[in-house]
Amino acid sequence: MRAGLKEALQAVLSYQDEMSWQQGRSARWGRRQSHRDAYGDIIGKCSQMQELYRLLDKVSATDSTVLVLGENGTGKELVARAIHEHSARKDQPFVVQNCSAFNDNLLDSELFGHARGAFTGAVKSKKGLFELADGGTFFLDEIGDMSPALQVKLLRILQEGTFIPVGSTQTQKVDVRIVAATQRDLKEMLRQGQFREDLYYRVNVVSVALPPLRERLADVPLLVDHFLDCHAEPKRKIRLSSACRQRLAEYHWPGNVRELENEIERVLVLQSGADEIDEDTLSPRIRYHDYRPGGEGGPPTLTLPQAIARLERAMILDHLKRAQWNKTRAAVSLGISRRNLIRKVQSYQLERRRQSRD
Repeated sequence: MRAGLKEALQAVLSYQDEMSWQQGRSARWGRRQSHRDAYGDIIGKCSQMQELYRLLDKVSATDSTVLVLGENGTGKELVARAIHEHSARKDQPFVVQNCSAFNDNLLDSELFGHARGAFTGAVKSKKGLFELADGGTFFLDEIGDMSPALQVKLLRILQEGTFIPVGSTQTQKVDVRIVAATQRDLKEMLRQGQFREDLYYRVNVVSVALPPLRERLADVPLLVDHFLDCHAEPKRKIRLSSACRQRLAEYHWPGNVRELENEIERVLVLQSGADEIDEDTLSPRIRYHDYRPGGEGGPPTLTLPQAIARLERAMILDHLKRAQWNKTRAAVSLGISRRNLIRKVQSYQLERRRQSRD
């Protein structure tokens, strides 16, 4: 009897342990899901990006048309690709077309295809991108640049899933999910009569707004490390000095994530085999940028004397390097006397800096 009770007690305790482990596992999974560093190829962990990821989770589970809004370089195509790869259409085609890349006639043929003899040079029929995207997702970038005639054809796709190729009389039907993007103000275009109201509401079923990088500067270190891993030579661990990282974190990035990626690729090309990259290698626009207005992502981080001193130090160092540390030539290019330059070099301890680099 006692043996039976003991076995029953052990079974209950084992069950409780298993349930506790499962609950802990669910909680850990929930925490990972609620705070992610990436979503597909989108990198970021600030609060704006967490909100974006939660929205993409919901959007990806549907077939709704999505309008992605954001400045150039914020990653609108990455969002479209992430939606596709997390959807039921992930094994079907993902097609991309920038609507500003062609004139009206060429874009019409590119999107909807053409029949043989439709125009001069059309020696054979050609499938359009909508036909190639059948069953999958079509990302239409810069939709605001579409002409009124093409807007009508796109509206028919969204309403009925049908189109007629250029020069043809045969209606074709496709099953395509559309993700559109633009950096233009479509509401203002509506008021000016440049964008169809019915198309706007068909496209803007779900709106996804991407924040510019200047509004999520906390993500810059994460993005920097990601791009270092992407662009550094295999098996090489390249570091950025603390001063270099500080410069990158303070810059306002008008070109957004694309500009940051290009800058990291640039410094890796210019790093000359060193394992650590200093701020001297950064582009002048970044080294000399010290004042960030409150309207560009927060209050100014430096006082006026601090900003002037930092700018002066960066310019002196830059001109000394260009002059190969010849103070006479550097003074001439800076427009100051050699004596004044020597005094400033001593004040900013730039001679010691040169020795440490040598």
